[in-house]
Amino acid sequence: MPQLRDRPTYPSLKEDAKDSAEEQKGGCRKYYSTYSPKKLTGGIMVCWCTHSVAYGFHCIPVGEGRNDVFAAMYSMWPKAPEVVVYDFACALQPYCVLREPEFFQNTLFTIDDFHASDHTKCASACFLKSYKNSDPRLLRLNSSAAECGNQGLSRIRKAISYMGQERAMMLIKVFLSIWNRLRIINMLK
Repeated sequence: MPQLRDRPTYPSLKEDAKDSAEEQKGGCRKYYSTYSPKKLTGGIMVCWCTHSVAYGFHCIPVGEGRNDVFAAMYSMWPKAPEVVVYDFACALQPYCVLREPEFFQNTLFTIDDFHASDHTKCASACFLKSYKNSDPRLLRLNSSAAECGNQGLSRIRKAISYMGQERAMMLIKVFLSIWNRLRIINMLK
């Protein structure tokens, strides 16, 4: 997807000056270190549709934070998505709405069913399952599409860890292009 706008700076928000992923997690008590404390970099962030088709990706220098997701949506999408399913939606929603309230005014931010059990301190308003009874469209939503796609990326994880950034980016792009093509072909069958 082409970049449509730059991510603005928000000088009145003290939090925007903080760069570390640890500081960008907000009030949620679930930490990224539980996933993979031995990674050489922060990893790769991929935006997935509910069919496990990748919209795009970028490399994360330290650890995935709210700004990575916010910046991707705000700079690449002409209109904010109606529903964002993300494992840290509890912290992402206030982060996004505080910075761009008009852009995200009609967006529902929810934590997928897989990650909801880890969010013991978060309100039920953060969970996708809380909205499924009132909005039948959400019943058909594949909330684990990103987990499926990320699991597919594990096939190239080791190879990427031994590459320089330029080659790694090329391999990721080729892998996701093939992945997307196969997903779309299977959907058309």
